[in-house]
Amino acid sequence: MYTSFPSENFILDKKTAVITGAGGILCSEMARNLAKAGVKTAILDINFTSAQEIAQEISEMGGSALAVRADVLDKASLVEARELIKKEYNTIDILICGAGGNKSQATTSENLDFFAMPEDALKWVFNLNFLGTVLTSQVFGEVMATQGYGTILNISSMNAFRPLTRIPAYSAAKAAVSNFTQWLAVHMAQEYSTKIRVNAIAPGFFIGEQNRELLLNDDNTLTPRGQKIIDHTPMGRFGTKDELMGTMFYLLSSASAFVTGIVIPVDGGFSAYSGV
Repeated sequence: MYTSFPSENFILDKKTAVITGAGGILCSEMARNLAKAGVKTAILDINFTSAQEIAQEISEMGGSALAVRADVLDKASLVEARELIKKEYNTIDILICGAGGNKSQATTSENLDFFAMPEDALKWVFNLNFLGTVLTSQVFGEVMATQGYGTILNISSMNAFRPLTRIPAYSAAKAAVSNFTQWLAVHMAQEYSTKIRVNAIAPGFFIGEQNRELLLNDDNTLTPRGQKIIDHTPMGRFGTKDELMGTMFYLLSSASAFVTGIVIPVDGGFSAYSGV
């Protein structure tokens, strides 16, 4: 006999979430939505002012938020953040590894070819996106291993499915994030607890501060690169940040209790389209 899917499976009320890169466009939206759902949120960002602004916004709307400065490439900084959060909230139920980004010095252009890319720029981009995810998972995943439960959500990218032109370090790093997501899912389940799950979201193309100039002209018309993306996106548009939230809630809640080690594209069909 058919019964409706219980909405209780999506309840996250009273859980605690740690979100890195939470001062940014996408992860700040995740923090707001989790807070609206009753989740206590730890807003981690290397830019403490941005973290404070998001935490204050959440507090003003009636949610619980703690702003914490943390550098995902400095393990001591992450440990200090972890102890502060544990003191404030006691447990850590959810970890979202959202810190990441690219920089112009690691992007090919008319003024910079691949062979001239500086080593420090390539290292910075790769380390921020991949090593930052690994170190964060070590520090906060250890709490989950000790308590025997928890959910980790990594932020991968379309670049993990199809490396895009111009951004070699970012593409390689996001592919590594997807691979690490699978590895960590198996490791946590086999070595610590089957109640620890690790998954990832791979956002398609969303307009943000880091890619606006690549995708849009000053008058908001599409650049040639932006037009190529739209031409290869069956839904014919860029995504909006709120369109990541349903997938986020699914992967963080008991609605996906038997789901671990997967990467879900949220991309308007970009990864499915061959161009023919």
